[in-house]
Amino acid sequence: MSQGFDYDLVIIGAGVGGHGAALHAVNCGLKTAIIEAADMGGTCVNRGCIPSKALLAASGRVRELRNAHHLKSLGIQIGSVEFDREAIANHANNLVSKIQGDLTNSLKRLKVDIINGWGKIAGAQKVSVTGDGGEKTITAKDIILSPGSIPFVPPGIEVDGKTVFTSDQGVKLESLPDWVAIIGSGYIGLEFSDIYSALGCEITLIEALDQLMPGFDRDIAKLAERVLITPRDIETKVGIYAKKVIPGSPVVIELADFKTKEDVDVIEVDACLVATGRIPATKNLGLESVGVELDRRNFIPVDDRMAVLSSGEVVPHLWAIGDANGKMMLAHAASAQGIIAVENIVGRERIVDYRSIPAAAFTHPEVSYVGLTETAAKELGQTEGFEIATSRSYFKGNSKALAENEADGIAKVIYRKDTGEVLGVHIFGLHASDLIHEASAAIANRQSVQSLAHLVHAHPTLSEVLDEAYKRAI
Repeated sequence: MSQGFDYDLVIIGAGVGGHGAALHAVNCGLKTAIIEAADMGGTCVNRGCIPSKALLAASGRVRELRNAHHLKSLGIQIGSVEFDREAIANHANNLVSKIQGDLTNSLKRLKVDIINGWGKIAGAQKVSVTGDGGEKTITAKDIILSPGSIPFVPPGIEVDGKTVFTSDQGVKLESLPDWVAIIGSGYIGLEFSDIYSALGCEITLIEALDQLMPGFDRDIAKLAERVLITPRDIETKVGIYAKKVIPGSPVVIELADFKTKEDVDVIEVDACLVATGRIPATKNLGLESVGVELDRRNFIPVDDRMAVLSSGEVVPHLWAIGDANGKMMLAHAASAQGIIAVENIVGRERIVDYRSIPAAAFTHPEVSYVGLTETAAKELGQTEGFEIATSRSYFKGNSKALAENEADGIAKVIYRKDTGEVLGVHIFGLHASDLIHEASAAIANRQSVQSLAHLVHAHPTLSEVLDEAYKRAI
């Protein structure tokens, strides 16, 4: 126990990042408290990863059972498939409650003090908490900020939470509108287009940039568009942005050309989901009390150890993890950062290897990736003086995928020509979110395609898609 402090560590924010940091801190012998103003589990558990995966699981099953052509090819015939929207929504809500409870119990079991209220910095090694019982100040040798993020709503878009809403409301599945506009074709927009289209909604997907699925590798995005968008009841508008969105019945959306800003159309839909990314929840954290300024995008500046910076200098005993520092806005990245921060607090120097952290979109089929895109790898090669190469393999050549009659898919490996080091892996296909971890471990260990090509994979499994890509590389 640190002399003269209430706690060794106080964590502000009990999302996945704060929770992971608290568990690791207790394992390291630190007396720990965690402060949360809203729901335990943060965005991931309550409004993000967890409920959306429950909706994707249920809607994906509906899509599968209604795909008569696919079932017939396996020798199966079934009658009409019905579903209950409310029961699907309850499945998601029940899962949230269970995981929220598990998370809270794990903290209590390890004797982490859970403090309800709004936590903010009140000076060096001090935190004020405002809750039902008024305001109190506690002291800690170290403080970790883990306030998370909120959905970004662009100017001109009015959200009423009913007809125009973000993913926060979308995961509640309170209705199934006949026609839904989805603004943004990143992973949130893609996942909701998957859910809504499976449950019978018509969709208009609006993307401001000049290609769908920006941020995804182009080869993957092209095939994914062909499978996830083109054959479904999804209309796309690319290079177009929603200049104005007015809630109501109908929702009125004024569309304009993203480059010229000229008006192009007005559409009327039953509902509009705004899936335009997330911004850090960094207001009212008391950072000014320790001389810390947010960066131009309102992220908390940190170094590779997760220590908070002020004018480039480390602020002693203050750390920030998760979405709020903007390094990598993923739940599991937040958890990794929490562990790294605690490691540095106890004097074990560690940094996060972002290149080896995978990501996934849980569409049907899934998209996953780890490391660099081909474009980013080429830029790195130009900077550091090496050439890159790529290797591809296809699910249509994989025995397990053919047995499942789910042969749409590709695996792409990006590597250095000189050393063979794997720089990035991108997968679109059945169980891509599970397959990516082999590649993640390979990148973490800076392995080459030459060594990976000699690994033995069980046959017949989907993992042989990667095996084939590695072998093709050499």
